[in-house]
Amino acid sequence: MMNSLGINKPKKETKVVVAMSGGVDSSVVAALMKQEGYDVTGITLKLYDDTKQSKEGRQCCAGQDILDAKRVSENINIDHKILFYQKKFKSEVIDSFIDSYTAGETPIPCVQCNQTVKFRDLFKYAKELKADALITGHYVSRIQVNGHANMYRAKDQNRDQSYFLFSTTQEQLDYLRFPLGEIDKSETRAIAEKLKLNVATKPDSQDICFVPNGDYASVIKKFRPESFKPGKILDIEGKQIGEHNGIINYTIGQRKGIKIASSNPLYVVNIDADNNTIIVGNKELLEVKEIKLRDLNILGSKKEFDEIINIKVRSTGRLLKAKINILETVANVEILDKETGISPGQACVFYSKDELGDKVLGGGWIHKAFNNNLSTKLTP
Repeated sequence: MMNSLGINKPKKETKVVVAMSGGVDSSVVAALMKQEGYDVTGITLKLYDDTKQSKEGRQCCAGQDILDAKRVSENINIDHKILFYQKKFKSEVIDSFIDSYTAGETPIPCVQCNQTVKFRDLFKYAKELKADALITGHYVSRIQVNGHANMYRAKDQNRDQSYFLFSTTQEQLDYLRFPLGEIDKSETRAIAEKLKLNVATKPDSQDICFVPNGDYASVIKKFRPESFKPGKILDIEGKQIGEHNGIINYTIGQRKGIKIASSNPLYVVNIDADNNTIIVGNKELLEVKEIKLRDLNILGSKKEFDEIINIKVRSTGRLLKAKINILETVANVEILDKETGISPGQACVFYSKDELGDKVLGGGWIHKAFNNNLSTKLTP
């Protein structure tokens, strides 16, 4: 008989690994699994060598959070392990983040983290422990039909994290479980209070863990000080109208910080990393109708892409209608709705609508964004 995780074993004989970041979500998941009678091991990843905590927000996988995860584990009486992944995290997440920024892109390190140290390396370690499932506190729904696992947007769409999990492989999805996908964040807090968990009122992480207070420039300056190289700010005709102090200080769609007098507001419409230049123009120039993707991860069937589907091009963005043309590991995307300020380095995630909700079909990394109002020479 199948247990509540869809595994054909008694709960007490089902071994599960819970990824515990030290926050309320993963702590509640661990407590719920223990309460249901599963054989639970909590694992916390030490990902970077923090020297201090942000005063304005909390980050995951830092020193205090590891202590919080250990306290929760002791409270609910489960085994707890710490994996020291600092070197992997530095080479595969931090270095990749810096490379992307210095190339004029706007990266998303949280996706890289899920793709590498969390769902690849932790997945492998959980298998080595002979666990039957790896469980996380992500807000995303996993629905299994005829032995095939599909990913859907979470019930609480204000908390939905499917955008950050687009690179999850089918093998990983078959093994993963997401118990919070069908409840609201407020319910999670209430469960934590009821179970008297020490993290019940702990604030959510506000920043990328290795970027205190959201100061990206300080991180890049620490590792790549040579990136702060002055260069030209050009208008769309190629005329110099100002000077910048390093392209890593700019992102597509940015308005503040350009510091150029103009009768109309100016926005960053392109970043040319090869020539160390910033191109600015009117807001209308930011509208994008076509994007090219690289490094695809496809979860859906090919026939699902024959129809018009929905996409998201930023984590906080709305669903947009689009046509997708997949060519092995790359894709051309025609955006049918109006959208502005799409930046290379972000993810484009695919969704289809069915009777169960918004199903994740995978996605890819935005390599190029084309605008009908800009000549192709301005596209990186």
